[in-house]
Amino acid sequence: MNFKKLLIILSYLLFSSSLYAEELKIDENNTEFNVYSGMFDFSDTGKKSSLIGFQHQNEDLNRDTFLGNISPITGALVTADTAAYIYTGIQAQYKLGKINFTPSFAPGLYSKGDGKDLGHILEFKSELQISVDFVSNSQLGFSYNHLSNASLGTKNPGANSYMFNFFKTF
Repeated sequence: MNFKKLLIILSYLLFSSSLYAEELKIDENNTEFNVYSGMFDFSDTGKKSSLIGFQHQNEDLNRDTFLGNISPITGALVTADTAAYIYTGIQAQYKLGKINFTPSFAPGLYSKGDGKDLGHILEFKSELQISVDFVSNSQLGFSYNHLSNASLGTKNPGANSYMFNFFKTF
């Protein structure tokens, strides 16, 4: 292969990769992060505990369906009693002006740490979330969720939690 052909091929590769990089820059604000804090199992005075969590949603994976705008979510939470829950699932989003209503469902893995024994490692999180568009690409919200193992374990006490949320889209 002569030097001219090699130079042409390298120029093409460099030029096409810079075009691809420009395409990526145009597609902004496609990832949403949700940082939240609240009370884990607030309805059980003996086992309630503060919690902190993080959730990710990639808006490139959104789909408009007959149920609304559906997208995958992935997240984790940890309580002050070292209980932890990691999950992945789906959420639907409904916008009413500046108000967003977001129900979700996510199976996940639960570790009780020094916290409440929920009866099984596999738990299901059902959540309702209400948020308000705050400033550009940000939202403030409130959510309620219930963790349950759907009677997979020998016991199924469940846990009810509430959280205050801050969303940021990048």
